[in-house]
Amino acid sequence: MSTLTLFEGAPAAIAWIALPFLAGFSIYLFPRADRYLASAVALISFGYGFQQLFIGSRTFELLDHFGVTLAIDPLSGFFILTNALVTAAVIVYCWNGNRTAFFYAQMIILHGSVNAVFICADFISLYVALEVISVAAFLLIAYPRTNRSIWVGLRYLFVSNTAMLFYLVGAVLVYQSSHSFAFAGLRGAPTEAIALIFLGLLTKGGIFVSGLWLPLTHSESETPVSAMLSGVVVKTGIFPLVRFALMVPELDPVVRIFGVGTALFGVGYAVFAKDTKRMLAFHTISQIGFILAAPEVGGFYALTHGLVKAALFMIAGNLPSREFKVLKQQPIPTSVWIVLVVASFSISGFPLLSGFGAKVLTMKNLLPWQVIGMNLAALGTAVSFAKFIFLPHGGKEKVGPGFWTAMGLLLGGLFAANVGYYEAYTIANTIKPLATIGVGWLAYLLIFQRATLKLPRMMEQFEHLIGVMSLVLVLVFWMVLA
Repeated sequence: MSTLTLFEGAPAAIAWIALPFLAGFSIYLFPRADRYLASAVALISFGYGFQQLFIGSRTFELLDHFGVTLAIDPLSGFFILTNALVTAAVIVYCWNGNRTAFFYAQMIILHGSVNAVFICADFISLYVALEVISVAAFLLIAYPRTNRSIWVGLRYLFVSNTAMLFYLVGAVLVYQSSHSFAFAGLRGAPTEAIALIFLGLLTKGGIFVSGLWLPLTHSESETPVSAMLSGVVVKTGIFPLVRFALMVPELDPVVRIFGVGTALFGVGYAVFAKDTKRMLAFHTISQIGFILAAPEVGGFYALTHGLVKAALFMIAGNLPSREFKVLKQQPIPTSVWIVLVVASFSISGFPLLSGFGAKVLTMKNLLPWQVIGMNLAALGTAVSFAKFIFLPHGGKEKVGPGFWTAMGLLLGGLFAANVGYYEAYTIANTIKPLATIGVGWLAYLLIFQRATLKLPRMMEQFEHLIGVMSLVLVLVFWMVLA
């Protein structure tokens, strides 16, 4: 990795980071241009992210070892591209709605903060970006100004800020041992520093039991906000962990263990979920596990998941009901059912969509001890999304043009990204996912369709969330020490 000076490329990166914030504040001055300014920022981010896929790794040290460090590479490119496409889809989805300039301003500020995370390479810059994300996400969650939305937003903000306090203490301990806030300081950092930093990021990313704040937050937010939260915002906690695993080999097993545990934990809840948005929220937790289970290819999986999950939340927001029990009795529009099936196929790993290539690539990069757990998670994914695939259809369509434009962008991205891993299409690679999907559908029709098990929500209650974080801290400390 080469280190470049400020005048060899950093100005462009800084200007790109600053642009969303400039556009966000400009929206307040020119509210009638809100959609156009937001769209322009998303388009520029798309170009910047796409470019990074074909450029080698670069590091910018702006203020020597005590200041800001930026790192841009193909891994960053995948995450930036995800942010750009999901943001653009949300903008067109809301285009003809009654969203105010304030909504677009906060969304584009959130977009810029998320982008900043994906190129940060020091703990303090990352901390600032994550805290800005917390505030912007809170304002979007609470945008309807109902008692319910405000409470859900405050709950998210409290959990997020508490997690970041743990993270900040860990960052200070890293500096104390290495005299630098750079990520490289994790090598040789005290065990408690690594544990505290991991706890903050595990919570922020909705990983394993420390992510139990996520189902309520994502399911109760407005549809476009849910798409942003699940498509890109949770990945701001995942990206640094993937980076750590690639930089510090000793941390790779820890990240992989959480990947497998998270994949199984999320899908276990999703299989028995009775509410569409809660099922999707728990599947966000599960799919995060797939990203962490194979850090070397996590970027491609993150792109695929971001596109499909944003599409699924938008589709769920346009169904006649959130309850699967009601949807089984009330046919949904055939056109909506078709895009729902396409998205469900992709996340299940069906060929011709990028979800297939992402799953094949991930499975090929697993360690032997991960294989059984991740295959069970893949099977659970097929069972979960059979709930959508086997819904009755034929109802009257009541969706707007913005919905179809967003679907074209997101699902088109899934087909286009599929080309990126065309070598996955071998007979052996194709048979296994198809067999997994077939067994999953059969298990749903014969067993889970009639299942009435209701999993407890006690651990999701506000008063238990901080206690769960404490337990995870002990677990992480023991894992790192071991």
